[in-house]
Amino acid sequence: MSKTNTTLKKKYLEEIIPLMTEEFGYKSVMQVPKLTKIVLNQGLGSATADKKIIKTAQDEMTTISGQKAVQTISKNNISNFKLRENTPIGVRVTLRKDKMYEFLERLLVVSIPRIKDFNGISAKFDGRGNYTLGIEEQIIFPEIDIDKVDKITGMNITFVTTAETDAEGFALLTKFGFPFKKNK
Repeated sequence: MSKTNTTLKKKYLEEIIPLMTEEFGYKSVMQVPKLTKIVLNQGLGSATADKKIIKTAQDEMTTISGQKAVQTISKNNISNFKLRENTPIGVRVTLRKDKMYEFLERLLVVSIPRIKDFNGISAKFDGRGNYTLGIEEQIIFPEIDIDKVDKITGMNITFVTTAETDAEGFALLTKFGFPFKKNK
């Protein structure tokens, strides 16, 4: 195993695995759910009219994640939205291993507390232990210079786990320190 300076990875290995094993009665450490990747995704429908929006979003997403963002391309023609096939319509980044833990730590400790009127995040999972968090403003990330932002855009952050149920996924993310609302 590589040496890492992320406290969340260390917390997972030293604290979360024993707690999850005790709570769910796993017989092996390998049964304990783990976070496998974090996917940041930003859909930009207005990019069909202005190509600079995609480039700006790609730069911002790269700055936020610390990893190069890639463009997402449309697969179909949709005339109602003036959308042509193979047109850039968004950007995304997939984080794994140490970069994933570093981003998660920055998100939980620095960015989420910067959300205006924050009272917890919804605890709606996808049925397979994965969770998607919607962020309304990219300016909650301290890496973004507010003075250089032309347009406030949101994004989805998906946390992919090996959990088989929502209960396992919820328990795992809660132990990482996700500020879920108290009443589900």
